[in-house]
Amino acid sequence: MLQKVWVSSPGSWALQEPNSQRQGKKRCCKCRFVRTIIQHPCRRHAPKRSRKERMLRKIQICLCFCFVSGILYEISLLSSCVFSYLPMAQQYLTPEQVLNLGKSIIFLETTERLEPPPLVSCSVESAARIYQDRPIILFMRGLTNETALDMNTSYAAFSLLSSMKNVFLFPLQMETVFQETPLLQWYNQVVPEQEKNWVHVSSDASRLALIWKYGGIYMDTDVISIRPIPQQSFLAAQKSRFSSNGIFGFPARHQFIWDCMENFVLKYNGNIWGNQGPFLMTRMLKTLCNLTDFQGTEDHSCQNISFLNPQRFYPIPYPAWSRYYQVWDKSPSFNHSYALHLWNFMNRDRKVVVAGSNTLAEKLYKTYCPTTYEDLIQNAKHRDLPSPEE
Repeated sequence: MLQKVWVSSPGSWALQEPNSQRQGKKRCCKCRFVRTIIQHPCRRHAPKRSRKERMLRKIQICLCFCFVSGILYEISLLSSCVFSYLPMAQQYLTPEQVLNLGKSIIFLETTERLEPPPLVSCSVESAARIYQDRPIILFMRGLTNETALDMNTSYAAFSLLSSMKNVFLFPLQMETVFQETPLLQWYNQVVPEQEKNWVHVSSDASRLALIWKYGGIYMDTDVISIRPIPQQSFLAAQKSRFSSNGIFGFPARHQFIWDCMENFVLKYNGNIWGNQGPFLMTRMLKTLCNLTDFQGTEDHSCQNISFLNPQRFYPIPYPAWSRYYQVWDKSPSFNHSYALHLWNFMNRDRKVVVAGSNTLAEKLYKTYCPTTYEDLIQNAKHRDLPSPEE
């Protein structure tokens, strides 16, 4: 007894039974690749397929394989697989493509410098190591699209940071960042040359817009990550009843961040340092709940926003910032911390990590950003070598 399959219309196959068993039954399935007619007899009476039929079958299988491979490749670009299997693809991805992967860790460099100091490199590297399944993005004001594509650049930061499979360096284009936010009107009216604290103010604005649009975690470039942050919506307490804006995280389109951007514009005063930064976060948090002192290492919660204990990021408070650059008899464990803020803004003496100094900062470098530390040692050796003239 024979069954017949034939093309009933372009792109579809129809399976029909003989009249005695048809009873109005019909099944259809689609195929995009081959339009042909196949006779399907009972298996025991099946004659050998013709050479043409076998060739068509092989072509069909090859096309299906190519189609499925293409789909899998596209899926890999939109998942964390891009970091494991396509390390070179990062140079071809746009900021939007990477940010849309979700849960990015975002750093900002709002000066024009293209050679970040070791502390910036350490912050980015430590995040890349702690959050290996997440994109780590450093937006740089001095970077251009042409510079980003120049793989032969002499800047060490590009070779050091770009070698990490989940690190991306992108130009910071503020007008693009502020699109579709309340900050665009402010940006179009402000005159950067007349702003006393423009580097800080522009950073305060950019971090709000990026987290609101794409979600994730923002970190200052002097924050060394030591373990993952479990919360998704959080602010970091710098001290009791006072919030930092040096590190915070929210899902995309969170109402709290939108309200912060509106207040940024409404209460704007660029002459007061921190007015658009930690003071903004603190006053907006106070509109949601009554802030109280922390007891021990507990965290607070305010309308589904975690207000994390100062021990999480600021176990060494800013008046004692220089202790990071001192030798400790016994190094602290930081068991209750997710990251450490090294207070670079307070470091007006420009203290740096020196190889062999045995300071707390050097130990942090060795543990959490070893590649940066090795580069630091190599640079120190090159400086110590006598010049040809000598």
